[in-house]
Amino acid sequence: MSLDQEKLIEKLFEKGILVNKELLELGLKDELIEKVVNEGDLLVLNKDYSDILNSPEQLVDWYEVDQHRVDFEKKGDNELYQTQLQEFKIVKVNITNVSNNSKDFSKESNIESFETELKNNNSSVKFESNIDITKDNEINDIESSIINNNNKINNLNYEILCSYVNNPFKYTVKDFAKQFRSRYQFLEKVIRQRSEIKNLLSINRLFAKKERDNVSIIGIITEINETRNGNLIIEVEDPTGQIKILINKSKKDLFKKGKDLVPDEIVGIIGVNGDNIIFVEDLVWPDIPITNEMKKIDKDEYAVFLSDVHVGSTYFLEEEFNKFLRWLSGKTGNQSQKEVASKVKYIFIAGDLVDGIGIYPAQESELTITDINKQYTEFTRLLSQVPKDKTFFICPGNHDAVHLAEPQPNFFKEYSESLFDIDNLILLSNPSVVNIGKSDESNGLNILMYHGYSFDYYVSNVDSIRNGGGYERADLIMKFLLQRRHLAPSFKSTPYLPSHSEDPLLIKNIPDIIITGHIHYSSVANYRGVTMISGSCWQGQTKFQEKLGHNPQPGRVPIVNLKTREVKVLKFV
Repeated sequence: MSLDQEKLIEKLFEKGILVNKELLELGLKDELIEKVVNEGDLLVLNKDYSDILNSPEQLVDWYEVDQHRVDFEKKGDNELYQTQLQEFKIVKVNITNVSNNSKDFSKESNIESFETELKNNNSSVKFESNIDITKDNEINDIESSIINNNNKINNLNYEILCSYVNNPFKYTVKDFAKQFRSRYQFLEKVIRQRSEIKNLLSINRLFAKKERDNVSIIGIITEINETRNGNLIIEVEDPTGQIKILINKSKKDLFKKGKDLVPDEIVGIIGVNGDNIIFVEDLVWPDIPITNEMKKIDKDEYAVFLSDVHVGSTYFLEEEFNKFLRWLSGKTGNQSQKEVASKVKYIFIAGDLVDGIGIYPAQESELTITDINKQYTEFTRLLSQVPKDKTFFICPGNHDAVHLAEPQPNFFKEYSESLFDIDNLILLSNPSVVNIGKSDESNGLNILMYHGYSFDYYVSNVDSIRNGGGYERADLIMKFLLQRRHLAPSFKSTPYLPSHSEDPLLIKNIPDIIITGHIHYSSVANYRGVTMISGSCWQGQTKFQEKLGHNPQPGRVPIVNLKTREVKVLKFV
């Protein structure tokens, strides 16, 4: 091979183009080389492709050409292949701007919600889908989490399955890499078990595969782009290498799934291998198994779910929150609602107990309490009005006085000492997992608590969520995360603390109920047996929210009958 040929190979390789040996030996004219360099989507250069390039004024979808080449090598129909190539040589392609048709992202049939005024008798929402809590792959690093902490308050059994304790040290790139490796190792095992995954290969073994075939890989999304023809070209990585995958816009259902991909998530890819590329036929997420059975407990008990109280804010809805507390105490509501209140044994609050200090510019002008300790003291005073036969489980949010990076640790006593004075209040990390209602007849229910700081990212960056209702559809966000079995699959979506032996935001064991907050909008829905709850808020619209056009929905309280798994939503505003 001559020096000029080596330089040409290197030049084209830098552009991501591999040149066929036969064509190289025939010689390439400078005019053709210039055309090759300017073709952004061209991945392989052979004799057939050079003939197309030599045709005057052509715009070509090279991924479509590659697909025809793959079909030819699989089926051996040379006549059809040559006919297809001829079409690219004689047909001139015109590119025009075409507006997208509007899409209707309606709720799924199994997603329901019901709310009622406090004074009214109310019906319930029944979630009929099933779920099973798996016992494998439990977190067992005692240095990073609290495991199997059995407790009993008010004769109620609960078990803290996971509440993280952060041990700070000097972080390096290796610590972040360790998080991603642990995430990949777990999710790869989950995806590998999916029946759709066949002919699974690592990326380096895929490169060694000469024949065209149906293949599967499992990788992490590193880069997402669109070709000028509107197809998705995505770079995927596994521990052995990197490869590009193509999702053709003509496959509408698949293309819609591809548009929901985000950087750093781990996904199974099914398709046909080409020259250093995979033409995608389907995408497979870790997801919640559809065969799971719903769990219930044997006692007629209720759990209440809320978030984002924001005590200390000028916009704190104190009167409405006191109305809620009076209902919990059995002092208001009709007879049926008072009876439900008497059966409430568990109260989950998913962060932002107080409005905090210095969370955003000029916040002090919107505070009635400007001392962080006094904010928590007032919050504690409010909760102390609730009868002691009810147990609180509380995790922090981004407005609370803890580190912002996730997993957020338990509350700091220095700033919230009053919280530690309530005997029936259990303080947890964000995220955390608690099992409640366990008995000789029942394994109890697993409750996953997560404040939801990552939600903003997915509202902004995921088409189906943004177009489907955005901040008013927390159910779509939670479904998105459950499908990926991770609370923040994109690294940019939330501040991250790499201090644990494995990724702490993995959804390793499937929860029965997930409670979130942050977006100040109530949502109750079901996805494959997992009850998804967004805990509304107790704060009116702030000036900042008004500027963003964000309309909160305060004062809604979802209530779950743990024996029947029926859900009701009480409205206090």
